[in-house]
Amino acid sequence: MRHVIKSRAPAGAEPPIPRRRLLKQAVTAAAVVLGILAPAVSPQSALAAANPYQRGPDPTLASVAATNGPFATAQMTVPPGNGFNGGYIYYPTDTSLGTWGAVAIVPGYTALFKNEEAWMGPRLASFGFVVIGIETNSRTDFDTARGTQLLAALDYLTQKSAVRNRVDPGRLGVIGHSMGGGGALVAATQRPSLKAAVGLAPFKPSGNLANDRVPTMFIAGNRDTVVTPSYLDGLYGSLPAATKKAYVQINGADHLFATKPNTVEMRTLIPWLKIFLDNDTRYSQFLCPTLLDKTGVSMYRGTCPLI
Repeated sequence: MRHVIKSRAPAGAEPPIPRRRLLKQAVTAAAVVLGILAPAVSPQSALAAANPYQRGPDPTLASVAATNGPFATAQMTVPPGNGFNGGYIYYPTDTSLGTWGAVAIVPGYTALFKNEEAWMGPRLASFGFVVIGIETNSRTDFDTARGTQLLAALDYLTQKSAVRNRVDPGRLGVIGHSMGGGGALVAATQRPSLKAAVGLAPFKPSGNLANDRVPTMFIAGNRDTVVTPSYLDGLYGSLPAATKKAYVQINGADHLFATKPNTVEMRTLIPWLKIFLDNDTRYSQFLCPTLLDKTGVSMYRGTCPLI
């Protein structure tokens, strides 16, 4: 008869640990060690991963006031047609970061974009936006016509233009000066899917802003005798309480402040666009709870938090 001898642990010894349990413990220990040794993820990296629209380095007071942003740009001419009288497109040349948010800009009554607002095109593009600046079908078009043309320009930009594949059609905004500012506000009421509207000394003879649901910024001069501070107080006051809004008044500026390079204008306008077109929370510090840089500003109102 063959005897089978069963091994036993010596008296007083711990019973052997099953192999499966040993393997599990080893894997757990290795994971802990790797977790300790792995580099920590920075808050900014985590933010960038959470927001695919974030573009460019962390902003500073100096960077938002700079003449040029971090991106190289190019431009092209748009022929008349497609609902507006032609114009110009400015865009970042970088194609590695995906699509960009975009804005359409329209000039004021009797004015030409190429003479008054063209300086804004390459500057905004260098901060990471595609910009279409338009000429109007008539230089005496009122705000409603200018608003319609702004929307036509955005449709052209996103559907027909040579840079349409560079633009995110879900992240669009409008900007206008004087009667064109009223046009931007009209566009906002006509297309509530817009992400941002900016009126530069806006004049809106077609009525108030009770139906504006688009985040809206006013930028104006405290010495404007054409579109006066008292008029803008009333127009701004007609915005719904639930609409995100801000009002910047530039000290010593008259009605034509937006027709030439203006640093105060741009260091407030760029954060507004970054916040609402790019969902970039890094820029909220410049506007909330108040302006981070109040140099040259006589008055500021805003609804904070903006995000």
